[in-house]
Amino acid sequence: MLEELDIRNLGPIREAAIAPAAGMTAITGETGAGKSMLLSAIRLVSGGAAESSRVSAGADEAWAQAIFALSDDAVVSEHSGDTNDAGDDAGSGFTGAVAAVAKAHDAGVDPEDGELFLSRTVRASGRSRAVLGGKSVPRSVLGAIAGELVIIHGQTDQLKIAAAARQREFLDRVAGDEAELAAYRKAWDALAAMDERLERLRSQESSARQQADYLRESIDRINRTDPQPGEDEELKARRERIENAADIAQGVGSALGALDASQVDVDAADGASAVELINHAVTSLRAIRVGGTFAEQADRLESINADLGDVVFALSQELGDEGSVEDLDQINGRIHELGDLTRRWGPTLADVLAWRDKAAFDLEDLDASPEKVAELESERQTLYDAALAAADVLSAARVAAAADLGARVTEELGSLAMLGASLEVRVTPRDKADDPLGPYGRDDIAFLFTPFEGSPQLPMGKSASGGELSRLMLALELVAADTRGGADQTFIFDEVDAGVGGKAAVELGKRLARLARSAQVIVVTHLAQVASWADAQFVVTKEPPDADDDDLGVVTTIAEVNGETRVHEIARMLSGSESEASLDHARELLSDSRLTLPLAGAGAAGD
Repeated sequence: MLEELDIRNLGPIREAAIAPAAGMTAITGETGAGKSMLLSAIRLVSGGAAESSRVSAGADEAWAQAIFALSDDAVVSEHSGDTNDAGDDAGSGFTGAVAAVAKAHDAGVDPEDGELFLSRTVRASGRSRAVLGGKSVPRSVLGAIAGELVIIHGQTDQLKIAAAARQREFLDRVAGDEAELAAYRKAWDALAAMDERLERLRSQESSARQQADYLRESIDRINRTDPQPGEDEELKARRERIENAADIAQGVGSALGALDASQVDVDAADGASAVELINHAVTSLRAIRVGGTFAEQADRLESINADLGDVVFALSQELGDEGSVEDLDQINGRIHELGDLTRRWGPTLADVLAWRDKAAFDLEDLDASPEKVAELESERQTLYDAALAAADVLSAARVAAAADLGARVTEELGSLAMLGASLEVRVTPRDKADDPLGPYGRDDIAFLFTPFEGSPQLPMGKSASGGELSRLMLALELVAADTRGGADQTFIFDEVDAGVGGKAAVELGKRLARLARSAQVIVVTHLAQVASWADAQFVVTKEPPDADDDDLGVVTTIAEVNGETRVHEIARMLSGSESEASLDHARELLSDSRLTLPLAGAGAAGD
C-alpha cells in the first residue's frame, strides 16, 4: 500500500507529506484548491510525462516521492521465485506487489525493511530524474513498478482494462482459473516449440541443405579416423623415442654399466659397479664388532642399494623398446591423420569429438527429409489435440465466471446512480478453421458496457463518461475483491462522484469503504456523503502568499483533519457553511457512515 507521499515545489504545493490510511482515505477541498496536484504527484512517480510548467514559481525543481509498504508475502514470494510469469502482460496492474518486487529486483533494487521508495525530480529546465530505492533508473521502470502497486481510475488516465488483454486478465483473476491456465500454457508452449521446429525444417533453402551435407560428411570423416582423446600426444611421445633410439640406448647402457655391470656386456676390467661397491661397504661395516653408528650406516646403505636396484630394473626395461623404422612410418601416418582433424575441428582431439557430437544433434534439425517432417507433423497433431482439450477446460471456467461477473457488476451499478446500466462479459471461441489457439487459450473476451437503458452495447472506454467509467471500475473491483479476496494494491478514484448526489452518494461512499476492507482506497471527492466513509481525510486549502513572498502567488497546503476539525470540513462540504445545523448534520453523517457488514457476500451491501 501507499504508506507516504511527499511533495515539494509541485504547482502551488510548496511542501506536503501525506500518510494515507490503510483503508479508505478521502482528499477534499474547494474547487481549484489544487487537489489535482496530488494525482499529478502520483503520476509523476509512476513514470508519467515530466512537465516543467508544474514546477512551482521561483523554484529550481519539483520533487515527489512515494513510499510503498509491501506485505511479507510479496517480499518472500519474490526471493523464492514465486512470481507471476504468466506472460507478457505481467504489468497489467492486476498482479500486485509480488510482480512489483520482482520488477524492482530486475532493476537491481530490493525492498528495504519491506518498503519500496519511488521518487521523481523535474527541473524547471524540463529534465527529470527517476530514482528507485536510491538508484537512478529509466522512468519506464518506475512506470512498470508503480503500475503494479497503484491503479488510478480517472478521466485523464488511460483505462487499462479497455484493452482486450487486460480484460482477459481481469476475468481470469475473478474466475480463479490459475490451475487451468497453467495447464493450458504448458500444452501451448510444447505446441509452439514443435511449430517452430517444423517451420525451420520446411523453410530450409539450399544453404541449409549444403550445411547438412557438410555436417554429414564431416561426421563420417571423423568416425572413419576414430580418434581417441589424447591419442596424438601419446603417438608424438613414441615417435620422439624412436627418433632418439641411439642416444637412449647409449645413455641407458652406460648408466646401467655404472650401476650394475651384470645388466650389460661390460668388460670386468672397467672396474666394479656402484651396486658392487655399496655391497662391499656394507660387508665392511657389518664386520665391525662394535654396534651403534656402524650398524645404522650399514642399514642406510642397504636401503640405498634397494633403491638402486629399482632404478636398475626400470632402466633395463627401456633397452630395446624404441621400435623400428616401420613403426615410425605408421606413427607418423597416424599423427598426420589426427592432425588433419584437429586443424579442422580442434584444437584438441577432445574438441573434435565434442564438435562431432554437436554436429550429429544439429543434423537432426537440418535433415528435412519427408519422413522426418511426417514424423514431426504426427507429433504436432498429438500436441495440438492436448492443447485444444486444455483450452476447452479453460474456456468453460471463463464462461461460468463471465456470466457471474456481468450479473454482479450490473447489480452494483444500480446502487451507484447508474440505473439501467449493465455490463456483459462475452467469451467467444475463435473459429477452429483459423487455428483458434493462442498463448492464453482459444477465447476472445470483451467487456461490453451499456451506460443507460436503450443504449447499444459498446466496448469499455467508448461508452461512458469519466465519472461513469470510474464507478464501473469500482463495481468491477468490488466484485473481484468479494470473489477472490483483497488486492495488494492502492486504488485511486478521481471524479467517481461526478453527477452523483443524495442517496446514491451515500451508496457510493459505502462501496468505496467496502472495497477499502480488502485494498487501500484513495478518493478525490467533493461529496460529504463519500468523504464521511473514509478512515482518514485530508483537506487541500488555498492560502494567500506571505507579504514577503508575494511573487510566489497562491500557496496550497494539505492537512489531515480529525475530530471537530473534520466535522467542520464535512459541514462545509454539505452546505458551504459551518452553522450549528450543518455541524449537527455533519456529526450525524459521520456517525452513520460506519461499515458493519461482513466482507464476504457483499453483493447485498447496498441493500
